[in-house]
Amino acid sequence: MEKNQYKDVFVYVEQREGQIQPVALELLGKARTLADSLNEQVVAILAGCCIKDKAQELIAYGADRVLVIDSPELKEYTTEPYAQAIHQVIEAKKPSIVLYGATTIGRDLAPRLSARVCTGLTADCTGLDIGEDGDLLMTRPAFGGNLMATIKCPEHRPQMSTVRPGVMQALERDDARKGEIETFEPAFDKSQFKVRVVKTVKSEKQSVDITKAKILVSGGRGVANKENFEKLGALADVLGGEVSASRAMVDAGVISHDRQVGQTGKTVRPDVYFALGISGAIQHLAGMEASEYIIAINKDKHAPIFGVADLGIVGDCMKIVPLLTEKLKK
Repeated sequence: MEKNQYKDVFVYVEQREGQIQPVALELLGKARTLADSLNEQVVAILAGCCIKDKAQELIAYGADRVLVIDSPELKEYTTEPYAQAIHQVIEAKKPSIVLYGATTIGRDLAPRLSARVCTGLTADCTGLDIGEDGDLLMTRPAFGGNLMATIKCPEHRPQMSTVRPGVMQALERDDARKGEIETFEPAFDKSQFKVRVVKTVKSEKQSVDITKAKILVSGGRGVANKENFEKLGALADVLGGEVSASRAMVDAGVISHDRQVGQTGKTVRPDVYFALGISGAIQHLAGMEASEYIIAINKDKHAPIFGVADLGIVGDCMKIVPLLTEKLKK
């Protein structure tokens, strides 16, 4: 493979019903850093229907060029039309790097594209960097989160990675940035379209997405049951925050999976993170250690959570939390 034919950092921009997803802006921020170190450009791939008006927003968040694929076939996400469209972009433009969000859509689309272009894919990355040889260094948890593996794809291009939402940081929006907007028109093979969306059913969620919360009150095995989680809810209400949990509480059926923080849950970076009755296994730390300020309460003074906490309290969290709630109310 003539690797010198491949250049620029491409970002697949995930949108849903015409709304750019936050993970896309986070990836543009990281792509900007990678491209600057390579002296290359950041190219955003914006695919959908009636979404041309979103292209300038991507330039404001760090893209140098935006490839717009605006087609009725892409109105709703289904695998084959999107795979065909992005595959044709990769074949025509020859990117060196392509980044995707590790969302339900990204995890469906990226593996199919890596297979079609015969290259590698590193999933669920938590770190991206450029090595001395110019190759992309993709870091992700391995062996159940017990070590971090840095993976390279030296023999094939493009280098492809999915990145979990909340791991990277978006740049500040700069509406003064200038960039190029280009229309790309793929040639669809509709005979391969085997699936169509019959109906979209949305669940009604009353609570805030924990990845957007400024304050999180998170409970682990030490909280034990739903009754105690109500006490965490009372603390969160006083603070104007949200309740989240470790995997142990989700597996026990105490709280829903959309509230889970950690390697198999969500990555969060709130202003304040309360870790209550959470031991601090590496799988959980992977999802919250970037929080601005961490307050941990645990009976075990040797718990790993104290290694990342800014403030640690050794004690029974279920005795301390009600006292803290009452004090804050006053």
